[in-house]
Amino acid sequence: MSNTIQVSVWRGAEEGAFETFEVPRQPSQTVLDVITYIQRNIDPTLSYRFACRVGVCGSCAMTVNGRPRWTCRTHVDKVAGDGTLQVAPLRNLQVVKDLACEMTEFFDKMNRAEGKFHPTKTRDDDFDFIKPDDKKRKQASAGIECIGCGVCYAACDIVDWNKDYLGPAALNRAWTLVNDERDGGNDVRLAAVAGDAGCHACHSQQGCVEHCPKHLSPTHSIAGLKRETAKAALKGLLGGDD
Repeated sequence: MSNTIQVSVWRGAEEGAFETFEVPRQPSQTVLDVITYIQRNIDPTLSYRFACRVGVCGSCAMTVNGRPRWTCRTHVDKVAGDGTLQVAPLRNLQVVKDLACEMTEFFDKMNRAEGKFHPTKTRDDDFDFIKPDDKKRKQASAGIECIGCGVCYAACDIVDWNKDYLGPAALNRAWTLVNDERDGGNDVRLAAVAGDAGCHACHSQQGCVEHCPKHLSPTHSIAGLKRETAKAALKGLLGGDD
């Protein structure tokens, strides 16, 4: 095995090109370690994002050898057996510079999907007691570990085809709230996700499931939204425009 890695890194914004660097190979080395080495020892102008380095924040997500990944949890030995790496920014997001993407659109779509809690009580009211084995609680729990890293969004071909599509993360978030007994925003939420850019645009290709680092199933959540919006439509709760 070679003592070095040949790393092709995207440089520039939307228009740019790959630049190749030679980086020393180290035991238990992650892709984030490689990018950090380049920035600290070869080219300090390289732009990228990271924070926790341990798979908690999701901010280090990039495209590694064509696949969206958390670079802090991706070991070089698993993806660069031939001693080469290609690292690019996430797909489906505007590139700010090099490996850093603009995430505003991603989070705006969560807002458009009503991915925010609508309280039904005030701080003066008593707590709601919901059993862990409650059916709706289990549905919510299955999706709440999403940390908004954008990997599923980058992996989604529907987002690539339809820029208005809300995307798997936003719809997964909406589904967790649909199943939250304390939330009072389902009428407006189901209307928000029922349009042409919402849950029914999903083709169930499951790229989001395949790539999610948290092993969630946004496809399952989206299927749940399809059922609930259909029920709401039959009850006339979605309005005349949907």
